Amino acid sequence: KLQRPPPPGARTQRERAAMTLQGVAFLNPSGPTASYAADLAGPHLLHARSQAAAAEPGSGSPLASALPVLGAVLALGAVCRRHRRAATTRRATAEKRFPILSSRPASEGILPNLPEGIAPGVVTGKSLEILLEWAKQKGFAIPAVNCVSTSSINACLEAARKMDSPIIIQFSSGGAQFYAGKGLDNKEFHAAIAGAVAGAYHVRALAEQYGIPVILHTDHCAKDLLPWLDGLLSADERYFERHGEPLFSSHMMDLSEEPLEENIELCTKYLERMAKMNVGLEMELGITGGEEDGVNNEDANPEDLYSKPEEIWQVYEALSKVPNGNFTIAAAFGNVHGVYQAGNVKLDPKILGKAQTYICEKLGLPEGSKPVKFVFHGGSGSEK
Repeated sequence: KLQRPPPPGARTQRERAAMTLQGVAFLNPSGPTASYAADLAGPHLLHARSQAAAAEPGSGSPLASALPVLGAVLALGAVCRRHRRAATTRRATAEKRFPILSSRPASEGILPNLPEGIAPGVVTGKSLEILLEWAKQKGFAIPAVNCVSTSSINACLEAARKMDSPIIIQFSSGGAQFYAGKGLDNKEFHAAIAGAVAGAYHVRALAEQYGIPVILHTDHCAKDLLPWLDGLLSADERYFERHGEPLFSSHMMDLSEEPLEENIELCTKYLERMAKMNVGLEMELGITGGEEDGVNNEDANPEDLYSKPEEIWQVYEALSKVPNGNFTIAAAFGNVHGVYQAGNVKLDPKILGKAQTYICEKLGLPEGSKPVKFVFHGGSGSEK
């Protein structure tokens, strides 16, 4: 077929390709874009020109007219993709706040008199240590609530803001599975892992907007639930690689039903992994009575409901040897899960004071020091 002659003054395909590259360079003549365009488009255009030169001008070959433009388009697309990837990497590295809301200020007030190093939002690493130490010095406990939905998370954030208080928002394995929905298979703890991670992102998106510091935590993890914890730590590691901090503030290991030596050994092993990305560990010593999330200790030996100072020292000594390790101890002092009438639960918090004194003597610390950060579990049923 005969090729239709171009209209007078029309540019050739080759000229239009050259103009495309010139336009790319014009966008940022002093930056890398122009050199990227030349480097990336060069091979395409050289190949296109050689193919076009091999064809006679009047041959009507579509290859002769299409290849130069194709080379330019490919080059321009590669430049854009490279710039988008670079911009995404820069933003992920530079931003410490939740990325989606990073340019928006918190819409609510900020907890007054926060210590230096603490800011609204999820606290991790050194900020977590400062917050726990601040609570110890001020003599107050930070409440922890197991959440199973976005509504329960929002209710906790709202209550903490109204009370001007930090809060611990946490997920159990069963609660995290519920969060993910009944339609998701929990084989190999898939739903429990996905639900906890989804809840963590929800907390991160809103905690800063409520203007309060939040500890993002996971609850009881017995030995048979360790694969669930492994999945959450993998999520922490991926988040740490991208943002320089873990997804969660801390995780709990509840190996209180195992022999003390095995409990300490496994907690030390996991803390070594956690410490590399500034994740805190809560370990349980002794048994919390009652029932929670399918774990029933209502028939536990009464002696196991009360930890001994010597046992608490064993744990403290072992975990303190982990470099950069941050840990808390849930020691038993008669506390149980559930709600009971006053008098049915016999608390003995003096056990914790005796443990502090015992460890101070072991470490040669001044009298009155409190080296251990304790966690209290359960509903006490106390009148006070």
